[in-house]
Amino acid sequence: MKPEAVVFDIGNVLMEWNPERFYDGAIGETRRRQLFAEVDLIGMNESIDAGALFRETIHALADATPAWGPEIRMWHDKWIEMASPRIDHSVALLRALRAKGVPVFALTNFGVHSFAYARTQYDFLSEFDQTFVSGEMGCIKPDPEIFRLMEASCGVAPEALLFTDDRADNIAAAAARGWQVHHFTGPEGWARRLVADGLLNETEAGL
Repeated sequence: MKPEAVVFDIGNVLMEWNPERFYDGAIGETRRRQLFAEVDLIGMNESIDAGALFRETIHALADATPAWGPEIRMWHDKWIEMASPRIDHSVALLRALRAKGVPVFALTNFGVHSFAYARTQYDFLSEFDQTFVSGEMGCIKPDPEIFRLMEASCGVAPEALLFTDDRADNIAAAAARGWQVHHFTGPEGWARRLVADGLLNETEAGL
């Protein structure tokens, strides 16, 4: 069936999210590898995505790991440099869909405070019909509960939703609930999927 609404992930779909690249530039690849091996930065970030406080969580880990304290605090102080740049073609697709009257939602693993900050840096984050942020929902993708909560709120049947995400586990979780899915590997492939599903024509999709 033709999708009735489109659901965007945000990180690595609408804007790049690459902490490793940031740290490579800030402290060098060798020290970055050591940092990520010795400090559970990914687990810290997942706790923020699940609702933990942004600054306080990062600073608590930095205080508990003084050997890496300054580097850990960069996760807060230089966060926007990890979450950039915007992916312009994807943003254009979001706007083209909205111009056609297609409901567009966001479903994202994101902290409450970091998302509020990101909205001050990226205008497109305020352009969705509805935005579902894991930190506000208390669960993160690929937990089936976050998909269920969105279904209950958005008013669109699961099989009528078309969802794109860069992570295969999130795509699999949505597909298991009957959503139509597209594994995002770049904006051109996503644009072609939107054309194939009859939501945009090639010109509107920037092809």
